[in-house]
Amino acid sequence: MFQRRVLILACSFATAIIVCGPTFAQTQIGKARGPVKDPAEVPVSEARVTITQPTTSRNSVAKSQPQQQEPPTTAKRITISDAVSIFLQVSVGFSDIPLHFTGSDFVKPQTFDYDISQTFELGGKRQKRIDAANADSDLARAQFQIVVWQLTNDVKKKFFAVLLAESLLNLAKENQKTFAETVKHTTEVFKLGEISGLDLQRLEIEKFKFDTDVANSERDYELALRDLRVTLGGDYQTMDIEIAGAIDYYQPYEFSLPDLRDKALAARPDLKAAQLSEQAANAAIRLQDAQRIPDLTVGAGIEQVPAAGSTYNFGVGIPLPISNRNQGERAKALIQRMKAKNDQQLITNQVVSDVDKALVAFNIQKRRVELYRTGVLAKVDDIQRLTEFSLKAGESSTLELLDAIRTRRETLAGFYQTLFDYQVSLLDLELATATPLQK
Repeated sequence: MFQRRVLILACSFATAIIVCGPTFAQTQIGKARGPVKDPAEVPVSEARVTITQPTTSRNSVAKSQPQQQEPPTTAKRITISDAVSIFLQVSVGFSDIPLHFTGSDFVKPQTFDYDISQTFELGGKRQKRIDAANADSDLARAQFQIVVWQLTNDVKKKFFAVLLAESLLNLAKENQKTFAETVKHTTEVFKLGEISGLDLQRLEIEKFKFDTDVANSERDYELALRDLRVTLGGDYQTMDIEIAGAIDYYQPYEFSLPDLRDKALAARPDLKAAQLSEQAANAAIRLQDAQRIPDLTVGAGIEQVPAAGSTYNFGVGIPLPISNRNQGERAKALIQRMKAKNDQQLITNQVVSDVDKALVAFNIQKRRVELYRTGVLAKVDDIQRLTEFSLKAGESSTLELLDAIRTRRETLAGFYQTLFDYQVSLLDLELATATPLQK
């Protein structure tokens, strides 16, 4: 491709030489002349240029004198390189430029290069990068603690839900057993002819309601137990667990708002995560400030040429931070710190509010439990027991016993639900303070 371009350029130069004038060209060609050959014998790579000296007429010669013609000039055969050389020497003025090109000029000898370089970080980037990574790790651990804190509280609530369902199931079974004995006694009385068959049928229908209550309580207990197994993890279908404890266990607690508030501000994992987020943002700011300082790169190398020896090189490089001084990342880190501060203030207010609301709810549930413990439970037990005795003695009716059983069932169910709400309010207070409060 390069030789073809040189050929085209040489032809253009040769044309320019022909146009330039015979006298000037004849001076540069010299005395070497040769016979004119047949054009067919000229090689393709040579250009044939014929330069002649124009004849001039002389006015001093008489017109009658015959005109004499100069002998014909012979053309010099030049190659493309000769044409280019003539053009550069005559028209351009270059005389020391090599014009003969061969294929060997474009083939470089085989060389072997060995380079090594090392970048030295300036501005303490490495230590600041380690500090930023440690801050991010602490933040990740704090966020994990938030999840553990919430799931632990959820497990406790599901445990008390199983205790409530178990207590309601035992109450339903107890009522079913009591009423079954009543139906049996009433059947014996009916056989003696002391009551009508209508009263017996009414009792049998009421017994169906008690059986339905037992079935519903069993369903609720199984669902609550299943939810607990799922929360515990593993294969809940093959997990076989039994709940220890009772819902009717009650232990009163006394708490003060300032003490709980201080505990919450010191132990809440979400508040700790917000504080660590601010620390991570500060570490990121220090790192991004250091990133604007350019690093120093030192390198060395050797170039080996088997036929010509070796060349050694050494260099030091440092980029110039003219327009890029890490402004974008620094601005992002500053915004992240502002966000962390706002989140920290927001979570602090949320912690105080959660403690206040949880303490109010706990005190209300505690008063409800105290209302049941003023003697109401003992009264309903006495009413049912005396009614059963009166029925067997023939002093009361079956409907009176049925009403006493219903009253006791509803009262105990309400008491169990109140105890469950009390335990849940205590767990909410633990959730708000992130501190175990049960003893």
